[in-house]
Amino acid sequence: MMSRWQEKIVENPAGTFVGIDVSKNKLDICILPHGLHMQVPNAKADIRGLIRELKNHNALLVALEATGKYHRLVHRMIHDAGLDVTVVNPFRSRQFADSLGKLAKSDAIDAEALARFAQRMDPEPTAPADEQSVTLHDLHIARRQVCDEVADLKRRLQSTEHALARRQIKARIDMGQRHKAVLEDEIHALINATPDLKAKFEILTSIPNIGKITAAIMLADLSELGSANAREIAALAGVAPMNWDSGTKSGKRIIRGGRRTVRNALYMCAVSAISRPDPLGCTYRHLIRRGKNPKVALTAVMRKLVVIANTLIAENRKWQPDAPTA
Repeated sequence: MMSRWQEKIVENPAGTFVGIDVSKNKLDICILPHGLHMQVPNAKADIRGLIRELKNHNALLVALEATGKYHRLVHRMIHDAGLDVTVVNPFRSRQFADSLGKLAKSDAIDAEALARFAQRMDPEPTAPADEQSVTLHDLHIARRQVCDEVADLKRRLQSTEHALARRQIKARIDMGQRHKAVLEDEIHALINATPDLKAKFEILTSIPNIGKITAAIMLADLSELGSANAREIAALAGVAPMNWDSGTKSGKRIIRGGRRTVRNALYMCAVSAISRPDPLGCTYRHLIRRGKNPKVALTAVMRKLVVIANTLIAENRKWQPDAPTA
């Protein structure tokens, strides 16, 4: 009996490229070069059937769009089945679709854009994160959301004069602070219970100006630490200077992209470092004496911090004042 796809597919010995647009309940699939579009539920049994079809048609690379937690199941199952799969940032895939002239947006269009991205851009496969890293990431997101809610409530408290409203807002702030403390305890308990995370955490917190919260954020949102080179890790953290030149114009180098949460944490670390007599503070003051803009000097300190962290984790050693790190 022929499968529901085999009637439409002409065998291609060179292999195919697959794009999957993921939502909570369904997967929209496009297979190139055949131009086949299908839709299946986002459930284990249906993903198993999808994997069989992908193997039957020699899928060389499957591209998924990162969608919070909803892509995790299909990502892990396709990876565990031995197929190459890459997870694409939604902003990047949308820009790629725009470059193809696909200005409209639908699940089928997004799936085709992802398939063409895999076909033309040859992205590196993405391995699924381990269970502990996923849990740490989820806990960190929950903590960040509580912090944002508390900050918003504090702003509302400043503009509210009614006694009852102020009491209620204060009670919600207190509850948010309690929830934040519980989440932080859970984050540190998870790190202490996971040997690999604990070892990395101890390395990160040995670096001057990197505290426990920043170390946890870096572990949760910068899992590439220790496996990327200095240029790559700086770009992932969003602190790599990029040229902004055109023709005879030579613009100022800028930073853009990267992981916002990591960059914000590094910023606070750098601010605390610039007035201290440690190597990072000396770097900042040296750049200022050379006439660098304070923001440029601060970014250089942020970059040095993440490069040091990456180097130490790659070499599995703690920070030492006189040891080379970057």
